Amino acid sequence: MIHLPDIEAAAGRLQGHLLRTPCVASRTLSDITGAQVFLKFENLQFTASFKERGACNKLAQLTPQERQRGVIAMSAGNHAQGVAYHAQRLGLRAVIVMPRFTPGVKVERTRGFGAEIVLHGDTLDEARAHALMLAEQQQLVFVHPYDDADIVAGQGTVGLEMMQDVPDLDTLVVAIGGGGLIAGMATAAKAIKPGIEIIGVQTTRFPAMFNAIKGTHHPQGNSSIAEGIAVGTPGKIAQAIVKQHVDDLLLVDEGDIEQAIVMLLEVEKTLVEGAGAAGLACLLKYPERFKGKKVGLVLCGGNIDPLLLAAIIERGMVRAGRLARIRVSARDIPGSLAKITTTVAEAGANIDEVHHQRAFTTLAAQNVEIELVIQTRGPQHIADVLAQLLAVGLEAQVIR
Repeated sequence: MIHLPDIEAAAGRLQGHLLRTPCVASRTLSDITGAQVFLKFENLQFTASFKERGACNKLAQLTPQERQRGVIAMSAGNHAQGVAYHAQRLGLRAVIVMPRFTPGVKVERTRGFGAEIVLHGDTLDEARAHALMLAEQQQLVFVHPYDDADIVAGQGTVGLEMMQDVPDLDTLVVAIGGGGLIAGMATAAKAIKPGIEIIGVQTTRFPAMFNAIKGTHHPQGNSSIAEGIAVGTPGKIAQAIVKQHVDDLLLVDEGDIEQAIVMLLEVEKTLVEGAGAAGLACLLKYPERFKGKKVGLVLCGGNIDPLLLAAIIERGMVRAGRLARIRVSARDIPGSLAKITTTVAEAGANIDEVHHQRAFTTLAAQNVEIELVIQTRGPQHIADVLAQLLAVGLEAQVIR
């Protein structure tokens, strides 16, 4: 177990080596959720994640002999970057074992910090087993991403700063993978303000800590857009602290996380990865749970693959009714398509895609189905487009 003095000592070691990130109120998100929301922008760290804190605290305490041997870590990306960056800063050799599914942006960024990258296994557990084998073979110091007291103490400085900046917070909502962040934050926050409520958030696809604490048996998935918290086995140190200090654990779905990513991009103009959006996803899914409370959220990481982000934004536009797919039935004669596109344009919608369907349809042979993907202002605008098509004698419907 770690205690507040361990976290305060870590804060001293970190000073000058990483950013003290802002913790500020979001008026718009507060209006949307019904809680008074404060955001801790850990996505603004140099490696775009809180993981730097634990890595820096751990590496700063290595003995001269350990520094000479070098370090090895396993990570889906953010811990890898934190270890690689601070190892480079301290002149240490760093080997990073990453699962093969790790987004390319994280792999290349980690390699850019001078680390030796080994891609192995499809899960963090497989990567960890390989890293431990390499550590033994090459006499490297293993730097665990979450099951290490020095790592947990370093992550706890996030909670320390939040309590210093906003002392009257009622609740902290923290994403959980292995549990290092919430363990450190809960230790700091409960020591400073014993009555504060600590809520942990996991994705339904990786509910390992939820199962361990609550005794449930939710099945584990194979992948998640929140790959930073896609951990199959929670840390032993973290689990003991969570059991003692965390008030409740909640689960969110992939769609909740997608919605939160898009909302943070639109409202706060800030980019987060799946794990970084889990806290807001929790507030959006359980608004009554947090209504009227002063809630602190950690935007714990901002390393997201650009292609994944593009897909999430597009899916978000569909959910918001700003992107719709409609099917129009018409006579297969010259001018039909022009009539459809003109009507859609006059209704104020923009056409993204057009697809003529002649063969795969149950319509009469002289008819055609035309599928359109259109950009709109929202659900009411979609209804207006359909009404205008109907008014000119065209049958149209939204394809779900």
